[in-house]
Amino acid sequence: MAKKKQQLFECQACGFQSAVELGKCPNCGTWGEFLELTQDQIDTLKLTAKSSTNSKSSQSGAKSITQIEDESVERFSSNNEELDLVLGGGIVEGSLTLIGGSPGVGKSTLLLKIGGNLAKIGKNVLYVSGEESAGQIKLRAGRLNSLQENLYLLCEINLDAILHELSLKKFDVLIIDSIQTLYSEKISSAPGSVSQVREITFELMRYAKDKNVAVFIIGHITKEGSIAGPRILEHMVDTVLYFEGDSNRELRILRGFKNRFGSTSEVGIFEMTKSGLESAKDISKKFFTRNDSQAGSAITVVMEGSRPIVLEVQALLSESTYPNPKRASTGYELNRLTMLLALLERKLDLPLNRYDVFINIAGGIKITETAADVAIIAAIISSFRNRPLSKDTVFIGEVSLIGDIRDVFQLDSRLKEAKTQHFKKAIVPSRPLESVEGIKCFAVSEVAKVIDWM
Repeated sequence: MAKKKQQLFECQACGFQSAVELGKCPNCGTWGEFLELTQDQIDTLKLTAKSSTNSKSSQSGAKSITQIEDESVERFSSNNEELDLVLGGGIVEGSLTLIGGSPGVGKSTLLLKIGGNLAKIGKNVLYVSGEESAGQIKLRAGRLNSLQENLYLLCEINLDAILHELSLKKFDVLIIDSIQTLYSEKISSAPGSVSQVREITFELMRYAKDKNVAVFIIGHITKEGSIAGPRILEHMVDTVLYFEGDSNRELRILRGFKNRFGSTSEVGIFEMTKSGLESAKDISKKFFTRNDSQAGSAITVVMEGSRPIVLEVQALLSESTYPNPKRASTGYELNRLTMLLALLERKLDLPLNRYDVFINIAGGIKITETAADVAIIAAIISSFRNRPLSKDTVFIGEVSLIGDIRDVFQLDSRLKEAKTQHFKKAIVPSRPLESVEGIKCFAVSEVAKVIDWM
């Protein structure tokens, strides 16, 4: 009797495997993404799993955690302050870093600039491009001042050819632009598929660990904001960084979402100039202005990692001509805005149900913490009453559902940054632990007290 052929189906969105074809993936919820793997692809998967198991066999056997020897992490600087900050202090030797972002945001520009910086200090850097020609890359490198002898270019999409080139010369850093364009001859599927990305990433990971080479991978993102292709890519790498920002604006934010060698709370802020992405030198003044006071504008201080940033919150209220007034927010969570509006209606009897409310965070930055709640309320009331607020005052504090103003973390650091930017007054939930000379603090415990101060 003939042996029954083995069948294996794989979701092209997340990599989930099933013995039968499914309409909806139980792992990621997408529809119609299951494809049947060929026998060659199944055999390659078995070989990959076997080699991965053999590489870990020498470390098998349980040990007490107190008997495990400490592993030292060797880092070197990228000569870019913002990137070093996001990576946790510098580039880790033998690490695998994924950088994602929308088209035109500056991924290739940043890594080509970093490659030039590292080549200046004697590092051998290989930049592999599967999308552009060598002439195009050299033209951009000249604009970025990255024409260095130790920076090598390779325009290739075949993984075997890339690995052969890596075997001919010792490199310290490898840059892949981009992972979706590469393919391996061991896999018959198209570039960017789950099987291709898994095989290529595994080979790059093994090369990085064996040769102690830092590898950077560029990944495109979808319209939903996630890395295009399989999610398995994010699980295999050591660090995942995302570029945020509009390609039409000069500021870009590099945020860490995964980092095995450091914290993910830090962000890097870059400025797009004619010579490429540069570390933003004076970022605070880019998010607020000291022009004449206008109704609906309030200043707050938020924390991005360990860095305090002074922001301008803008609010606009206009009488609505529809039964259901509109609420819109840019850079601030819409659900939290709705909560604050309901609180103002209940506690202060403001007829906001007859007004359209629009909130904007100047500079294009997104607020992810609650310390800006008091500034949002101050800007809304300022616009409602058409009375401008003092440009010398910052508003800091979290507002609860019962109308209390709660403490925020690192209040002292926020006030010191406000003092650096020459603010003279601060509305805060409590007195700071350390007195900040030159700035007068007004402690308020509830929303009504903020209104009285205004």
